Amino acid sequence: MRVTEHGAQRASATRSVRLTILALVFALVAVVSVANPTPAAAAGMKVVVIVGPVGSSTANYIYSARRYASQARSYGATVVEIYSPNATWARVKPALQGANVVVYLGHGNGAPSPYPWSVYSKDGFGLNAAAGRGNYNTKYYGEYYMDNQVSLAPNAVVILNRLCYAAGNSEWGRANPTKDVAKRRVDNYGTGFLRSNAAAVFAEGITNASYILYGLFRTNRTIGAIFQSSSNWSGAYDFQFQSRRNPSFRAWMDPKAPGRYYRSVIGNLGISAAAVRGS
Repeated sequence: MRVTEHGAQRASATRSVRLTILALVFALVAVVSVANPTPAAAAGMKVVVIVGPVGSSTANYIYSARRYASQARSYGATVVEIYSPNATWARVKPALQGANVVVYLGHGNGAPSPYPWSVYSKDGFGLNAAAGRGNYNTKYYGEYYMDNQVSLAPNAVVILNRLCYAAGNSEWGRANPTKDVAKRRVDNYGTGFLRSNAAAVFAEGITNASYILYGLFRTNRTIGAIFQSSSNWSGAYDFQFQSRRNPSFRAWMDPKAPGRYYRSVIGNLGISAAAVRGS
């Protein structure tokens, strides 16, 4: 009888332990679900991934772009991909309408720069001048087109990857910019997109931008916290400033060293990823 009694006690104790473990597991799942929204949270989200012509580097840019597109799809988003040699404004413009996230890789044409300024060519996309004619026929569509011909979804996010000028950086081979010039470049490059409904414009000049997609789709972090979450975050020389051209927005730059401006974000730094998702 004692053996049976002890066996019952062990069974009762084991059941109690199992119930405790299950309770802990369910609690953990609940916590993870809040921190990492399920793909269903991205239902209805539209992501547009664009690669402009960059000569012999185009294939490499497209490789990176396809990885971003695959990542966004894994979160449940609907993804539109438009790549050189067929990335013309005639194709890009309708795709941008109502987009929640835009990822662009290609040439950047910003200001200040050594070249004449034009609202029609500066601070936008470098796209194919004509479809199917290779990866060297570039035509720039500047902030005028973003401001006047594009209407993104409310609180959209734009990601500019591997561009010159967008993060404050110069073209390869040219001198590093002063801090004032770098700030003006970031401010100018964000303007057209911010005026087309974007809540934030990220620029990653030389580093991977996948952390931004993760932050937008899998967390409820603010735009500023997402910017800091990058594995390339330095923080040794970072600074913020109020936009001159769009005073309600703020910029944050994180140079890896004085004069080395490769990472920035401008917009509503306090808005949450949940707001971007519309949830």
